[in-house]
Amino acid sequence: MVPIDKGVLTVHANDLPPTGSTFLIRGGCVLTLDPGLGDFESANVLVRDGKIVDVGPDVEAPGVPEIDARNTIVLPGFVDTHRHLWQGILRNSVPDADLAEYMSTVHNVLAANFQPEDVYAGNYISALGALNSGVTTILDWSQVQNTPQHSDAAVDALTAAGIRAVFAFGPAAGEAGVLPDDARNIAGRRFASSDSLVTLALAAAGPEVLPADVAAHDWRLAKELDVRVAVHVGVSQYGQHRHLEQFLLDNPVGDRTLFIHGNTLCDTEWQLIADSGGAVSISSAIEMQMGHGTPPIQRALDRGLVPSLSVDVEVSIAGDFFTQMRSAFAAQRVNANELMLRGETAPALLRSHDVVNFATLAGASATGLADRTGSIAVGKQADLILLRTDLINVAPVNDAYGAIVTAMDTSNVDTVMVAGKIRKWRGKLVDVDIEKVCSEARDARERVVRRSGGKTSLLTGVLAEPARI
Repeated sequence: MVPIDKGVLTVHANDLPPTGSTFLIRGGCVLTLDPGLGDFESANVLVRDGKIVDVGPDVEAPGVPEIDARNTIVLPGFVDTHRHLWQGILRNSVPDADLAEYMSTVHNVLAANFQPEDVYAGNYISALGALNSGVTTILDWSQVQNTPQHSDAAVDALTAAGIRAVFAFGPAAGEAGVLPDDARNIAGRRFASSDSLVTLALAAAGPEVLPADVAAHDWRLAKELDVRVAVHVGVSQYGQHRHLEQFLLDNPVGDRTLFIHGNTLCDTEWQLIADSGGAVSISSAIEMQMGHGTPPIQRALDRGLVPSLSVDVEVSIAGDFFTQMRSAFAAQRVNANELMLRGETAPALLRSHDVVNFATLAGASATGLADRTGSIAVGKQADLILLRTDLINVAPVNDAYGAIVTAMDTSNVDTVMVAGKIRKWRGKLVDVDIEKVCSEARDARERVVRRSGGKTSLLTGVLAEPARI
């Protein structure tokens, strides 16, 4: 950490990352996502003990280690508000599947054959992949609670990866409802403190899957445990029967519910969500690909809801957040442009700044973590990423927000930190044996597929049904 450059900026010997959580990030283009603070063409960010203590072009901290942020954009880490991380070992296994095939293969066959060590492998490689692409916070919607050991393995993997996570405890594979005793058990054993990097929520099946009186149990349990609820709604034909409408009329859920998807909800249901104060998670890429319905970005915006973004499943889509931002950007604009071409009244087109906000501050708000992350502001945790602007895929950068949304990818993610701890440095994950992680993920995949009566092939993917092998 000894400075070796006496010029304008400080460089560290051997270009090693700071070993502690106190440092000055110097000379980057800083996008704070804080409306009161604004953005800076070039500024410094002072981090002390993992928290942001000052931001601005004139911030100095003599004697504090420095990170050279020239030729980078500094911004809050991305927040993925809904991903099934246990499926990390099944990446791109059903790329052509629609929703029905995904359910019949991944849920109805493969999920039941996961052992705790397989859940760990899936969660771990998915969480590391998220960090590698600049995601510093993730909600793990985990519906593979086959035993308490499965749940522990999932939480252990999130903790080991070092990502900020909301572990949304869901049902066992093939089941619909959360098991109350198991939820109480893990809440007491693993989540005694709400200040930890990994916190608890409930993954509710909801009234489109369960009878309304049964579905309501999950919200009562969440209130008992003092945690938030995340629920899938309005997915394909399942959302076309207005079950959510009556449920919300009969069960005031409050403002601690995250409604995921919402593609086929009616207007009344959307207004009830807005009136509840709840949040929204939209997975544009998978929704368009699998047949959930048109991504409801504009329907949320029309009701004053700022949507958050999510990957959903890596079995059919990329796990990076640049894909999510681009798909959301295009999905809203194609529909608005189509209305304009038909001569009809059209909403304003999304701007790249809007989409970066969806990917950061809106996500933090949706997961109940806006007091800790989602923007660069004094007092918040230093969940920050540095994106390189001097690489061949983006240089010369002419618009910071535009470059992030329309041109960048994981190769531009130079540095990632969570609560001030460096997790990725100069393009490589820190203290991660990539070869070992990938090997363990492959082994876990082979075990699960073998137990399911299938086999793997690079030419045909993961096939769980012997008749199709």
